[in-house]
Amino acid sequence: MTTAPPPPLLGVSDLRVTFPGRHGAPPARAVDGVGLTVRAGEIVALVGESGCGKSTLARALLGLVRPASGRIEFAGRPLEYGARALKAHRKRVQLVLQDPSGSLNPRHTVYEAVAEGLRVHGYAGDEKEAVTGALARAGLRPPERFLLRHPHELSGGQRQRVVIAGALVLAPELLVADEPVASLDASVRGEILALLLRLRADLGLAALIVTHDLGLAWNVADRVAVMYLGRIVETGEVEQVLTAPRHPYTRALLSVLPDTPGDPVVLSGEPPDPSRVPSGCRFRVRCPVLADGEAERAGVAERCHGEDPSLTDDGARSRVACHWAAARA
Repeated sequence: MTTAPPPPLLGVSDLRVTFPGRHGAPPARAVDGVGLTVRAGEIVALVGESGCGKSTLARALLGLVRPASGRIEFAGRPLEYGARALKAHRKRVQLVLQDPSGSLNPRHTVYEAVAEGLRVHGYAGDEKEAVTGALARAGLRPPERFLLRHPHELSGGQRQRVVIAGALVLAPELLVADEPVASLDASVRGEILALLLRLRADLGLAALIVTHDLGLAWNVADRVAVMYLGRIVETGEVEQVLTAPRHPYTRALLSVLPDTPGDPVVLSGEPPDPSRVPSGCRFRVRCPVLADGEAERAGVAERCHGEDPSLTDDGARSRVACHWAAARA
């Protein structure tokens, strides 16, 4: 008798987040029917251009943005939006933001910054021991050297480690890291990514890393989900998606990475306004395989113009929302 696998730590089903349109435009569909899972101890990268909805999705997972419809479950239970329930949820799911300088109060010492979460949640244990332990786990050793420092006395990498320590002090099960290394130089980015991998190995900590950088996903993630204009358009194991991408958008993102063979794929224009999502495939107005006739030769051009594709379930190691890619499978 086989045992059913445990439910994912985080499960998102058909999630939609809308915002009022500007100047009489229809509502902006920032997150438009997203499904996503993160298993315990897993690192998933959510990748896409600026404005694709990935940061809005990240905030919805914390209950900072309330969805119009859909479902978010954590540890098998639906997310509730009462004040007490959200407070308990945010203890288990912690947000790490891009800019550590903006995340830290310049008047607070490192000790006060890390202890803040403990005080909000009424921690009853030894506060100093918890703070020094979190700083040590974040790689600030010996932690006593940092307790009385202020943010301006730290390097960018040290400030980001303080932000991570502030999340770790509450012993979360999932980190949602929104562009956690975008503001750091290359050498420090590597150190922070290595820290995330070590936290997964030592603590079993899961992470959803929101990034525009597919190279980052390659270095740290187990699975990747590529997002475009509010939807996941390709998802699967990171090695599969990044070595054999199926969606033209994923291929374009990969083509501009250093040492990628071939010429970069330059997408025309900017992503459409999420209040005016194109009919048919939402990527079609920028799609190179539609523009150069490949979709026509595959017999799917008409579907690209008239039918919004859903993620396939064709037995492949990755899932893709693309008529052309599905026809080639």
